[in-house]
Amino acid sequence: MKRLLLQKTLAPLALLCSCSLAFASPMSEERWQPAIKESRTIIETFMEETHYPGLSISIGYENEIIWSQGFGYADLEAKKEVDPAVSKFRIGSVSKPITAFAVGLLVQESKLDLDAPVQTYVPDFPKKNWPITTRQAAGHLAGIRHYQGSEFMSAKYFPTVSEGLSIFQESPLMHEPGTKFSYSSYSWNLVSAVIEGASDTEFLEFMDTQVFSPLGMTQTMAEDARADIEDRVAFYGMKQGKPVLAPYVDNSYKWAGGGFLSTTNDVITFALAHLDSGLLQKETVDLLWTSMKTKDGEKTKYGIGWKTSRNRRGEQMVGHGGGSIGGTTHFRIYPEKRLAIAMAINVGSARIQGVPGRIERLFIQTLEKSDSGN
Repeated sequence: MKRLLLQKTLAPLALLCSCSLAFASPMSEERWQPAIKESRTIIETFMEETHYPGLSISIGYENEIIWSQGFGYADLEAKKEVDPAVSKFRIGSVSKPITAFAVGLLVQESKLDLDAPVQTYVPDFPKKNWPITTRQAAGHLAGIRHYQGSEFMSAKYFPTVSEGLSIFQESPLMHEPGTKFSYSSYSWNLVSAVIEGASDTEFLEFMDTQVFSPLGMTQTMAEDARADIEDRVAFYGMKQGKPVLAPYVDNSYKWAGGGFLSTTNDVITFALAHLDSGLLQKETVDLLWTSMKTKDGEKTKYGIGWKTSRNRRGEQMVGHGGGSIGGTTHFRIYPEKRLAIAMAINVGSARIQGVPGRIERLFIQTLEKSDSGN
């Protein structure tokens, strides 16, 4: 059972919504307090300078959430404060590593061959000049195009994954698969269709029953823009330094690559599930986190749904950023440190100004001091 260190500044509702999580031990709480205090100051200053309406942050270590706090408002008009346990943000492309979990499950169950043509699982997807594999689509090596024109602002509802494919499936490939890294959220539309074909289950049902529910991600879901979703934050842009309501969009055309809602607590719950063998075996996690290569051997710094790199000391970092209309998300795991951070803001194209990196360093320094016995 994961344990949660909740600050006294959080609303009582956060305690009620986190009943599946226990408190961190007093020794653990004391250990992290200096980093938490300085991080809180960093965020408060950041919020004062940017005038962003709301921010949520959660940090996990090993098998517990060690800090979780909301700043500002989930909804300015309603004066509803951010609660990291329940405030549901648009997490944008952080949806990709979450969907990658489903890919990993199907691979280790031998239901999905990453190197088979995608038509093996999506027979109606048009054949191109070259064959496309799921591995290539998941690693942005397939040559599938990204958004064009005003597609990012789509307000149309797409009830099924297959209907979402219609946006781009007739477009020619931009290059021969495997020869070039070219980021494409639409590639993940195709991946979600592959998941349906390989599992013989509708994509959203598979995510709900095989990923969200088993991992305890009770506040994570595909966004239905038409529905009244409890604790969904209000979405904003910035105009002349002040928050304004963002335009209406419907992200149903890209659930797998950018259409999920989640809380920072749930994102950290998801992150910590990768640190020990559980639903995913270590070999499967390594597969997701290993950088792919182009045909000429150049590393892409992208695995299956995960950005992957190393810091100056050679330590692995994996995660993803997320940009949506009305949402900006930062998500990173340091596997060797067994540390993870998730930060979400209810503003599109928010400038996070290195804030997550500064906070990460504070918690890493705490770990290193503990390891050295100081």
